[in-house]
Amino acid sequence: MIQKEQKLKKMDPENKAPKEEIKFPFFWYLIIIFTIYLGSLVIPAILFMTFVILFFLPNFLAIPNFIALFTEIKAIIALISMPLVIIGCYLIRLYLIGVITRLIWRWSEKKSPSKSGIIPRNIPSKTLDYYQVRSFTIKYPKNAFMKGMFPWLSNWFYNFIEASRIGKRTTFEESPSNDKFLVIGNNCYFGVNTAIATHVVEGIFGNISYFQTKVGDNVTAAAANVAGPGSEVNDNSYLLPLAATPKHSLLKGNNFYWGMPLRKIFKRKIMTYLGLKPIDLERNANIKQYTENNLINKTNKEKKSPQVNDLPDEKRINTEQVEINLNNLTDKDLAIDFTTSSAISRVSIKFVFFYIPIFWLSGMFTAILFYTLTYFVRHWIVIAFFLPAIIIILWFVFIMGCFFFSKLFLILINLIHKPKQGIFKAEKGDNDFEFWCLRTELKKIVFWLIRNWPLPWMDIMAFKWFGIKMNFTSTLWDAWCDGEFVKFGHRVLVGQGAVVMSSAVVGKYLIIKNVIFDDYVVIGGGAVIAPGTIVGKESIVGALSTTTFGQILEPGWIYTGIPVLKFKPNKYSTSRREILMMRDVDEEKKFEIEHEVNIEEDKKDLV
Repeated sequence: MIQKEQKLKKMDPENKAPKEEIKFPFFWYLIIIFTIYLGSLVIPAILFMTFVILFFLPNFLAIPNFIALFTEIKAIIALISMPLVIIGCYLIRLYLIGVITRLIWRWSEKKSPSKSGIIPRNIPSKTLDYYQVRSFTIKYPKNAFMKGMFPWLSNWFYNFIEASRIGKRTTFEESPSNDKFLVIGNNCYFGVNTAIATHVVEGIFGNISYFQTKVGDNVTAAAANVAGPGSEVNDNSYLLPLAATPKHSLLKGNNFYWGMPLRKIFKRKIMTYLGLKPIDLERNANIKQYTENNLINKTNKEKKSPQVNDLPDEKRINTEQVEINLNNLTDKDLAIDFTTSSAISRVSIKFVFFYIPIFWLSGMFTAILFYTLTYFVRHWIVIAFFLPAIIIILWFVFIMGCFFFSKLFLILINLIHKPKQGIFKAEKGDNDFEFWCLRTELKKIVFWLIRNWPLPWMDIMAFKWFGIKMNFTSTLWDAWCDGEFVKFGHRVLVGQGAVVMSSAVVGKYLIIKNVIFDDYVVIGGGAVIAPGTIVGKESIVGALSTTTFGQILEPGWIYTGIPVLKFKPNKYSTSRREILMMRDVDEEKKFEIEHEVNIEEDKKDLV
């Protein structure tokens, strides 16, 4: 303990804000992820190979007569049962993922139970270690359920491993968040990229605010909403798109909320926001009766009203002016004049043909490796037992092949036309635009493959391989990042759902400019970093915030807003962690509450 205090004083002579870089237990991460990944594959692989060898092979594949495949009963049964067996093995694997994750989750909870509180990020602790372990443990299983064939099973998964409590008939659309320490009621809906957050990282040397978030019954979050850690959203709350609340917010419910930070919106404003009229509400209240009454009124009105042709010329309405001939609309009429490098609308189909040799060469190399293995190991029982390990090795080899051949194509392309920064015309025929599209499309497939790999930090290897300056101390948790002209400093953290753009198409122009993150920078979840942004050392960009083109953020500050503005100095590492600020959204009041710091007793004197 004395050595620890001396070390802290050496880093900070006044011993006010000790700063020590957190060491992540990557060794345990590897053990956990491969235990889940391989352990869940063993039984389904054995069952599938048993079906193929004992039933499908002799009754379907080994039949020499093509007509017999569709006339013999066993062949027909084998053909029909194959997709059912595949789905069955897939469901068994999902169940095993849940079982293994549950065992690991319970083990971590026994070592250090989850509880609400502030976890100091600049002081190593058992609490912090197991928080990180649980966050990593749930990452791959969550994606396996949420991005799989049966995403509605994700609610069962969270309840089964006891990471969260989710009520009946509640629906989560795809989101990088919403995975642990939640209490969700019945009949709720959470739209795409809605984050019901339970944790916020407040700087590399700051805190992790980790608080249980509670949501009542019949709550609707439209899309891209955020509820901060420790918030309480009561029954019958309706969050309009992009409505976001900071941590420790209280929503009493039975109301509509919008804005950042969110606030109540009254019925008249709701009607204005949605473009509704009282008659629309009447129609929605009893659509059948309204339709019948409207039909009767319309019929009576037509009988009483004169026809258009009977009216004088000066009172006639020129209906031709409001008619639109859909057949005469051109691509230019329908074009959207804004896009980013993540959704290029004007890429020629010829660029996709680069994928063919990349996939073919990578696939051939993988197939040769598999053939060599089966040639020397001819015992099918051995192959079936080791099939999960074989699959993951071959998949890794295929991805590495795509890495290698994509890099070769990029080297060739960059020799022909060197990438450069600037403002260019976003139109066919402009070399800078054409080659930018080509580079982006080539990198996309590799980034997509690596993002679906169980090890999340593998994407850093892809970024480094394609020329981005960064090291393995930085993290991109389910964030999207351009594949060039981005520089990361030491231990930069980019939050879930964030977007880092070094290039963008605005109107008829392509903008390419370096994005630079200095050391110990944090980019909040859902934030958008525009081309040319420079973020100074130990600065924070808040969640759902947006920078502007070429914006320079000074070191040591917290920025938030759209576009970002200075909010306050980044002093989370020196702030009082036991005092929290609660916000009553309905009453528009703030009040302080005390809460225990989430750290071991023998280290509380360091807080």
